[in-house]
Amino acid sequence: MGEFKVHRVRFFDYMPTAIRAMAFNAHTEKLALGRMDGSVEIFNFADHYFQEKVIPGKDSRSIEALCWVGGRLFSAGLNGEITEYDLENLRPKYSLDAYGGPIWTITSNSQGAHLAIGCEDGTVKLFEVLEESIQFERNLDRQKGRIISLSWHPSGAQIAAGMMDMIRVFDVPTGHAVQRLLVDRGFGGSKSRETVVWSVVFLSDCTIISGDSAGKVQVWDGHTGTLVKTHLVTKWDVLALSVSKDESSVVVGTSEGTVIQFQFIAPTLQQQDKEWVRTRTFKNHTHDVRALAEIETAIVSGGMDTQLVVRPLLEKFDERSYASGLRKIHFPHRNLVSCAKKAGLLLFQFPGQLELWRLGESDGHGKPGDSLPLKRKPEKLLHLKRKGEDHICCSALSSCGGWLAYSTMSSVRLYRLQTDNNDISITKVPKLPKVLRSAHQLCFSSDSSKLFAASSQSSVLIIALSQSECKYVHTLKPKSGSRQPIHLMTNSVDGKWLATANSDCEIHVYNVQKLKLHCIVPVYGSCPSAIGIHPTTNNLINVHADQQIFEYSIVEKQYTDWSRKLQKQGLHNLWLDRDTPVTHVTFNPNNPEQILLHDMHMFCIIDQSLPLPDQKTQFYNQMTLRSLSGQERPSHLHAFKICKTFQDLLSVSLLDDQSLVMVERPLLSITSQLPAPVRQKKFAT
Repeated sequence: MGEFKVHRVRFFDYMPTAIRAMAFNAHTEKLALGRMDGSVEIFNFADHYFQEKVIPGKDSRSIEALCWVGGRLFSAGLNGEITEYDLENLRPKYSLDAYGGPIWTITSNSQGAHLAIGCEDGTVKLFEVLEESIQFERNLDRQKGRIISLSWHPSGAQIAAGMMDMIRVFDVPTGHAVQRLLVDRGFGGSKSRETVVWSVVFLSDCTIISGDSAGKVQVWDGHTGTLVKTHLVTKWDVLALSVSKDESSVVVGTSEGTVIQFQFIAPTLQQQDKEWVRTRTFKNHTHDVRALAEIETAIVSGGMDTQLVVRPLLEKFDERSYASGLRKIHFPHRNLVSCAKKAGLLLFQFPGQLELWRLGESDGHGKPGDSLPLKRKPEKLLHLKRKGEDHICCSALSSCGGWLAYSTMSSVRLYRLQTDNNDISITKVPKLPKVLRSAHQLCFSSDSSKLFAASSQSSVLIIALSQSECKYVHTLKPKSGSRQPIHLMTNSVDGKWLATANSDCEIHVYNVQKLKLHCIVPVYGSCPSAIGIHPTTNNLINVHADQQIFEYSIVEKQYTDWSRKLQKQGLHNLWLDRDTPVTHVTFNPNNPEQILLHDMHMFCIIDQSLPLPDQKTQFYNQMTLRSLSGQERPSHLHAFKICKTFQDLLSVSLLDDQSLVMVERPLLSITSQLPAPVRQKKFAT
C-alpha cells in the first residue's frame, strides 16, 4: 500500500445543526431538508441519495416547514416570512412578510395553485402561486390560538388545522370553519397543560389523523367530526406525521427518537373491515424526530441528532440491493477543509468563521502503526469571523499558505497571509473586481498566481493575484448553456487546465492559458462527487455518486485504456455497495501510478500498475497480504488497497513532504455535544 507518515487531525470541531423540516418531491425524487441554522440541502434520491446542492443559512432566517410546488421550493419560519429559493443560484429568490407573526407551517394543495400558511395570530392565510412569485389572496376565519399544523384535503376544498387543544376544519371556498374537533389532554398531571397538535394529515376519504404533545395519534371522521380511535404511542410528544402516496400507511415521529408505522389493514384474518393498526417501530434516532417523509420504498427521518436516516421498507424489495440497505447520512457530500500542501496549514470552514491551523511536527521514526512523539504541537493560528448575517458557503487556501478567500451569498473576501515562525499577519485585499460578487466554489492555482471563482450559470471568473493588486482576467463560460451551479472545481499543477463539474452531471475542461473551453467530458448519468487532475499525465479522474470511476485524457479528449478496461470488467460489488460517496481525489507525485481517494469510512489507494479485482477476488485483502510470504504475495495483489483504520473522515490530503493528513470527526464527538435526550435506553427497559 505504501508507507506514509500520517497526521491524524481531530481538532476540527465540525458540528452539524439539527434537522427541522423536510419535503419530498415525488416527481423529481429530490428531498429538501431544512436545518436549524437556516440552511437548505437538496438530496437526489434517484442518484444514490447524493447531496446535490446546499443553500447556506443566514442568522435571521428561520425554517419551520418546507414545501415543493412543482420544481419550486418554499419555506416558512418563525421570523414571519415566506421564502422562495433560487435553486440555480443557491440563494433565496425573495422573501415575503405574511403579516401574521411567526409562521408555524406551510403546505400546498395537490393542484399546486395555492399555498396555505398557519400563523401565530390565529389566521390561515392563502397565497396564490404565480409564475414568478406568490400573491396574498385572503384569510380564512381567524381563530383564538396559533395555527401549528395544516393539511389540505386532496380535493383542495377543505383544510384541517392543528391548534392548541383542537383541530379546525375549514371550507376553502367560503373561508369558514365547518368542524371543531376537541383533542383530549394527557393523563394525570399533564391534564393541566394544553395539548399541542403538532401534526395533522387529511386523507381523501375525509379521515383526519393527528399527532399531539400528549403522545397520542388519533384518527378522526372528518365528515362527522367524531373521534374514531386513539393510539397512545409515547409518554412524550408526537412531533411529525407523514402519509404514503396511496394513503395506506402513516409514519409517526416522536420526541424519544422512535418512528412508528401505522397501516390501513384488517386487524385479524377473520375481519374484512380495515382500520389503522400500529405495525412497526423503528429506533434509529437518539433525539426528537422533527421531520418525516414516507416515500415509495423507504421512510426518511431527521431531527435533533442531526443525521438523515433512510430506512427501507423491505416488503417493497424482491431481493437485496443497494436501495434495500439502511442509510445514515452524517456529513456533507462536499469538502469543508482546505490544505496548503507546501506550508503544512489547514483551513477549516464553519458557517460563521474560518480557522487556520498549523500541523504538528515529529522527527521520530518507528514501525508501521506506531504513534510518533510530537516535536511541535498543532497550533491554531487564526480565527476569522465572517462579516454580515450570511453564512460562509465556500472557502479556499492557496498551496503556499499565502492567500485565503471565502464567499457568502452577498460577497467574496480575499486576504493576504504572512507567517513568520510563530507570528502570523493577515491583510484584507481592499478592492476586488466588481464582477466578483459571490461564488459557489473557490480555488487557487498551484503557483498561487490566480484565483478561480465559480459564478452563476456554470461560469468561472479568473482573477490574477499579485502583491500590489488583484485584477479580473476573464470569464470562462460553458457552451452547454447549463444554468446549474458548479459544485466541484480543480486545476492542474502545471497551471494549464481547469476542470469543473455541475449538477447537470457535466464536466467542463478549460485551457487557462488560452482562456477558452477545451472539451466537455462525455456526460454520465450520475453526478460527479469528486474530480482531480493528475500532476504528471494531466489525466482527469472523476468519481460519481454511484461509485463509478473514470479516467479521461484531457490532451487526447478520450477515456484512457485503463478507464476502458475498468468499465469493461466492472468494479467489484463491495466497492459499488458502499453507502457514502467519494468526496476527494488526490495523487502521489512520487508514484504516478497511485490515485488516492476517500469517503467517510475508508481511505483507498488505487495502484494502476496492478491487476483489477474481479468478483471472485478477495476485495478487502490487506490482512491476508500481511500473513503471506514475499513469494506468495504478488499473486494476491490487486489495484484497490483499502484502509479502514481511520474514523469518520472529513478530508484526506497529501503534503509535499509525502505525509498524509487525515481529518477525522468521530461521530461520538458529535453526539457528546448534543443536549440530553428525553429518554435513555437502560438495560431490560
